[in-house]
Amino acid sequence: MGGIVVGYLATPEGRAALDAALEEARRHDTRVVVVVSARPDEAEQERAATRDALAQVESDLAAEGISHEVRLLEGGDVAEDLIGTAEETGAQLVVIGLRRRSPVGKLILGANAQRVLFDAPCPVLTVKPAAL
Repeated sequence: MGGIVVGYLATPEGRAALDAALEEARRHDTRVVVVVSARPDEAEQERAATRDALAQVESDLAAEGISHEVRLLEGGDVAEDLIGTAEETGAQLVVIGLRRRSPVGKLILGANAQRVLFDAPCPVLTVKPAAL
């Protein structure tokens, strides 16, 4: 199967990750699996907003002719969802977005990002949004 797995949220970091994944998919003529992890305690309004954002992502990918799959996973463990999807699909690459952090925060990488970096079965590309 192969392809690229990308973690997505409707945030600047999520958009940066999706854009980077699409660029890689075009470059290597491969498919993209977009993964969104829903928290079990998410309010219905948040879930509806997430579904709307994913519908837009799906529409954008289809319009660009990118082979893709969009997965809304209900487990709530972002790292596990990305790692599991990468293993299941035989991904060539995982792409994640990182938040900008304060000088002290830069000493510690987010727990989910760290787990993906260490445990993914393939290379991981980390990206951050452009500075405003």
